[in-house]
Amino acid sequence: MQGFRSHDRAAFISGSVTDGQTIDRAVRDHHVVFHLAAHVNVDQSLGDPESFLETNVMGTYRVLEAVRRYRNRLIYVSTCEVYGDGHNLKEGERLDEHAELKPNSPYGASKAAADRLCYSYFRSYGLDVTIVRPFNIFGVRQKAGRFGALIPRLVRQGINGEGLTIFGAGSATRDYLYVSDIVGAYNLVLRTPTLRGQAINFASGKDTRVRDIVEYVADKFGARIEHRDARPGEVQRFPADISLAKSIGFQPQVEIWDGIDRYINWAKDQPQYPYEQDGFSGSSVL
Repeated sequence: MQGFRSHDRAAFISGSVTDGQTIDRAVRDHHVVFHLAAHVNVDQSLGDPESFLETNVMGTYRVLEAVRRYRNRLIYVSTCEVYGDGHNLKEGERLDEHAELKPNSPYGASKAAADRLCYSYFRSYGLDVTIVRPFNIFGVRQKAGRFGALIPRLVRQGINGEGLTIFGAGSATRDYLYVSDIVGAYNLVLRTPTLRGQAINFASGKDTRVRDIVEYVADKFGARIEHRDARPGEVQRFPADISLAKSIGFQPQVEIWDGIDRYINWAKDQPQYPYEQDGFSGSSVL
């Protein structure tokens, strides 16, 4: 947050996304609202689903009510986790924005509920809402705590000289999108008013096996690989159809292996990186 605090065109408001007064202060003087505040983690949601419902669903409700009051434009950042498993995709078939939402975890379900709540406000109240569904964002400044995402967790283990953990066979695939590419995607959405009332996927359009990622990072650090039982709630495969994104000019620039190299180089330059703590990402609003 330090970069925001020192920026002469940014104002920092500390507070919870579930607090109506905080949200009111944050959105009332602006034309466009990007809603990214959320409690984010599949594993944590299995042990504490209530906090995910409170932050992700009720927090989104508070944002929607403020947007309804001030008639802002809302760009809501959902997640690919809303799709879940069980789509019986044919060879070469990918998940477009009309695919059924079948979330596997309380986290995915809470985001799916918020996703559809945003759409309902478009239908019921005529709000100018666009729903962005990014796939597995990674890159510099991403947290590396115990509940962190795959790539930060692996890099943290490598820096600490630990074995790299792989859950299950590692056959699950993911479509990873580098952070600079999703920032470009957000700017495209901002400049595309025709997306009103629509959901849109943003991804690289390429699937990578988890096992291949683990082996790549292990090779970078000369680390051993440790196998653990598969975790509940994880999605095995959700390949993204990014046809709609491409139609508005989206073209991802950073390949996954280049992105991992950038992340490793950045992490090695952070003295406190291996010791970062897990936290909520929904506790503050910008």
